[in-house]
Amino acid sequence: MEKLRRLAPFRTYSITQLCREFGCTTRALRFYEEQGLLYPRRHQMQRVYSYKDRARLQLIVRGRKVGLTLAEIRDILEAYEAEGEEAQNALALRIFKQRLAALEAERQELDNAMQTLSQACERLGGPTLGKAA
Repeated sequence: MEKLRRLAPFRTYSITQLCREFGCTTRALRFYEEQGLLYPRRHQMQRVYSYKDRARLQLIVRGRKVGLTLAEIRDILEAYEAEGEEAQNALALRIFKQRLAALEAERQELDNAMQTLSQACERLGGPTLGKAA
């Protein structure tokens, strides 16, 4: 049985539509374009974004929310273009694990700082977080 190829949608998006959907500014989308992360077509003076641009923007926004750098996001996006989905997934997994480790270290630093401040508040006779004044 022949595998059915999944055809890409022909839907296009304006900069305004994508900004609304993803909570971005037009300036951010233009910046991502300048950085080589998005490649909208031009129709007269307007940018026209494809389904692929929308998917890339979704990855960019999600990556930024978890603290990935634009360079890391670019590497993940380019891995798909150069080597396919399997290579992209392997690279993304490695980058995500590194980010998780960094976040765990940050959490430990925050926990230590909060404990130090709570102890200082107790020594000074003031309330700590979660205790009534």
